[in-house]
Amino acid sequence: MEVIHRDIISRMENRMKDKKIIILNGARQTGKTTLLKEIAMRWSLRRKTTLWLNGDEPDIRSQLESITSTGWRNLIGDNSLVIVDEAQKIPNIGLSLKLLHDTLPDKKVIASGSSSFDLAQKTQEPLTGRKWEFLLYPISFREAGLFFGEREEERSLERRLIYGYYPEIVTHPGDEEERLRELSQSYLYRDVLTLGSVRKPEKIDKLLQALAFQIGREVSYTELGQLVDLEKSTVATYIDILEKAFIIFRLYSFSRNMRNEIKRFPKIYFYDNGIRNAVIRQFQSWKMRGDAGALWENFLMAERKKFNVARGRNPGIYFWRNHAGAEVDYIEEENGQMNAYEFKWNTRKKARPPKAFQTAYSPQSFQVITSGDYLDFVNPGI
Repeated sequence: MEVIHRDIISRMENRMKDKKIIILNGARQTGKTTLLKEIAMRWSLRRKTTLWLNGDEPDIRSQLESITSTGWRNLIGDNSLVIVDEAQKIPNIGLSLKLLHDTLPDKKVIASGSSSFDLAQKTQEPLTGRKWEFLLYPISFREAGLFFGEREEERSLERRLIYGYYPEIVTHPGDEEERLRELSQSYLYRDVLTLGSVRKPEKIDKLLQALAFQIGREVSYTELGQLVDLEKSTVATYIDILEKAFIIFRLYSFSRNMRNEIKRFPKIYFYDNGIRNAVIRQFQSWKMRGDAGALWENFLMAERKKFNVARGRNPGIYFWRNHAGAEVDYIEEENGQMNAYEFKWNTRKKARPPKAFQTAYSPQSFQVITSGDYLDFVNPGI
């Protein structure tokens, strides 16, 4: 069966030329196993063999937990690529991978996990200087456009704004709502709720609902705590966990410490519009929605983040606002250059950079991204 090609593969394969372990993180159901199977298939086309180890299997967990260098040699044999899927489920996996790397440095190794706080914690110290890390997010507009055709993907824009880009959702048109409910209830919270620090799991859903209704606005942890009956410190902890589970991400304000600039509260976005709408159980058609502006902003923020990751870019990203109410939705700062953006669904909406912002920072460019001219923002060539 034909699969949707993921842009990140080329970067991963390029880094496989180094003698380092590849760590692939990402939320559940974003297609990590499918991606690894594609890499293994491409590896086999070069007449090279792969050893696949699944951390879901109890015997694999037991074998790798306390494996020796001799054990690694016997297990791998002539295979040139080792893939450890669901690696975060294997106790001491970081130490086991370090031993593999130091014993058989010419072997190519990829380990995948479904949450940054789990696999990263297990590999952070043992694999220092021995790994490259990658993140796999839901399918991007660009990836879907290459698979379905860009024109068809443009026609699907309003549906994507409602149902999002998780692989299972994209590949099952007409069945999105039920699948999103199952995805959001059964998979996304699994990593979050197994953490010992989540003492009130019922509050996670209420917190996400509160965040879903505040897209594009600065969020106060104190006010969120009052809404969901949690201490401010607990709200901060839960938001950190949700971000590490790749459900939400924060955008901080840009400031050069000018007295009239806002710099207290972040904005919070969802990695996927469909998950955001599943959290608040709102799947009505685009023309009936009162939150179109928020969904458009969230879509653009998530797509730009996916693109930057796929391309290996790491610009500073921010919003800007001052106490007079002037605002810039999105800023990228890289190599001494600043590019600013305003997001408007309505193609007739015009905007200029706020005078205070223009005077203070003289951005390289200022663009208004509308539903009529968004392609270059979400789908530039890689």
